[in-house]
Amino acid sequence: MSAKAKKISKESIVTMFMDYVLEHEEVPKSVYKFCKVNSIQESDFYIHFGSISTLQKGIWTTFFDNSSNVMMKNEEYQDFSNRDKMLTFFYTFFEVLTLNRSYVLFALEQSNNTLKNMEQLKGLRRNIKEFAKGLIVAGNENKKLTKHNPQFFSEGAWLQFMFLLNFWKSDDSAGFEKTDVAIEKSVNTIFDVFDNTPLDNILDFGKFLYKESFA
Repeated sequence: MSAKAKKISKESIVTMFMDYVLEHEEVPKSVYKFCKVNSIQESDFYIHFGSISTLQKGIWTTFFDNSSNVMMKNEEYQDFSNRDKMLTFFYTFFEVLTLNRSYVLFALEQSNNTLKNMEQLKGLRRNIKEFAKGLIVAGNENKKLTKHNPQFFSEGAWLQFMFLLNFWKSDDSAGFEKTDVAIEKSVNTIFDVFDNTPLDNILDFGKFLYKESFA
């Protein structure tokens, strides 16, 4: 099979794109330029992505899919409580982000327009909300009273993720251990609110945020 006949995989294109961005410190101006630099056919690119913008969104979806695959390989995962499933997701997802930290930081700061930078997270937002909604729907099946609102919880999970993402971006602790603490405290706080438990953890989380933000 000739080099031209070989099909380029989706994963290969993602890797090429991330390498291009980090080496050139900019997003390629066009699909043509990106393909020419990497010696691939435009037709191979379009098999997987419709545009550079679609590719950028797809990278975040790939991060989510990789995290989900890692979680599902854990045979004990299905027996976890909803709280532990959410903790596992955030821990795993931020491990994936850390492995790709240079690209992620560039992607989130490539423009002075925050809304433009956030545009690439649309698919990820949908995935995280669906994941959170699924946890609550499953939890509600065993409850006759005090059922939780899946839509409300899923929106809260997305806002929680955005907080953690901004926290992680600024975290300079060894092994990003402060982010791990923030994940634990924030997830426990969210579930304590939903379980109508005392507000001690909420106050503890508030103190932690204050300390990290203003120390």
